[in-house]
Amino acid sequence: MTSTVPASLTRSAERSALQAVLLDMDGTLVDTEGFWWDAERDVFAELGHQLDEAWRDVVVGGPMSRSAGYLIEATGADITLPELTVLLNDRFEDRIGRDVPLMPGAERLLAELAAHGVPTALVSASHRRIIDRVLLSLGPANFALSVAGDEVTRTKPHPDPYLLAARELGAEPARCAVIEDTATGVASAEAAGCRVVAVPSIAPIAPAEGRIVVGSLEHVDLAFLRELVAPGA
Repeated sequence: MTSTVPASLTRSAERSALQAVLLDMDGTLVDTEGFWWDAERDVFAELGHQLDEAWRDVVVGGPMSRSAGYLIEATGADITLPELTVLLNDRFEDRIGRDVPLMPGAERLLAELAAHGVPTALVSASHRRIIDRVLLSLGPANFALSVAGDEVTRTKPHPDPYLLAARELGAEPARCAVIEDTATGVASAEAAGCRVVAVPSIAPIAPAEGRIVVGSLEHVDLAFLRELVAPGA
């Protein structure tokens, strides 16, 4: 985890029920879910296996250990989980190059949160090496801290990453707004007790109590997030 949390950030949210905004990365802020599938498909092709498109919904949004482990079992590929993890991360980094495409509305939303001093964290199941690379496109200054999937004992769908981010920001989970694109990420945030905005990227997500589903980040702004965590919302 990396953290640069000045005391003024936590104080800035005192006048609002919203204390912090916690954001997923792949498929939420950056248009990379397809890149991960491309990496998985290419690596397994080199191992002599073809991936079934139906598996894409199974592996999306989860930790590397779960996704890679599932594909090893499904294909019967002769490779260990640590070996595959290295290959997939290498291929993904090659795929994104120097610039990562942002999702519509992401740049505007991050700029608005920064302008109003809202404590913001990037919470991803991706490994630290990938997060640090993507942060170059998202702007490290837009986040007080980031939590990587290989820095917690249990990553998504467990609540640990979001509980850690909220704690480091000095925020109550119930007063944190989380933005996620997959059912796995939504489950993690809701288990932590956060309010959730779901922006589905690959598979649909149904609305539920404490959760709002929107079609794009272009529908999300600071006023929207404050309303999400307002008393009685």
